[in-house]
Amino acid sequence: MMGTADDRFAIIDLAALYMRGLDRLDGDLLLAQFWPGARCEYGVFSGPAEDFAAFCMKMLKEHQRNHHMLGQHLIDFTGPNEAYGEVYYQAYHRVFDNSGDARDLFIAGRYVDRYERRDGVWKFAYRSELVDWVRDDPATDGMVAVAPFIMGQRKPDDPLYNRQAMRHP
Repeated sequence: MMGTADDRFAIIDLAALYMRGLDRLDGDLLLAQFWPGARCEYGVFSGPAEDFAAFCMKMLKEHQRNHHMLGQHLIDFTGPNEAYGEVYYQAYHRVFDNSGDARDLFIAGRYVDRYERRDGVWKFAYRSELVDWVRDDPATDGMVAVAPFIMGQRKPDDPLYNRQAMRHP
């Protein structure tokens, strides 16, 4: 069964909003992508989505920054209100080791999902994260400290949340 283009885009946006919730440390946004009663299986976490969102916010708060990138989405519609998906990802985390030195942690893999549509809205009913590779290196972004970059922030400080600044006078 094929879903409509609108169905596919809604599921792709769902995954992007999930990542925004993680990267901007916005637990409400993250949780809003799941149906009540949804389950998450991540190896380091197994349980209800509500607990997962709280787990993520606590864990990611310790990171200096996070950046998730999505790859291809494969979506299999099994009915008008159910679909299964596989989404490739790469995740970057600025973390600190036990001596306080900055580390660049990269994790790549796939999400394997089950989506449900209720009252015309698609959300996660089940999400699992599969890890294909991990890389942990000393931080090497000295240029960030000296270049005049606008750095991504967490909610509400990220420029994403200041739409007025994006308007031209």
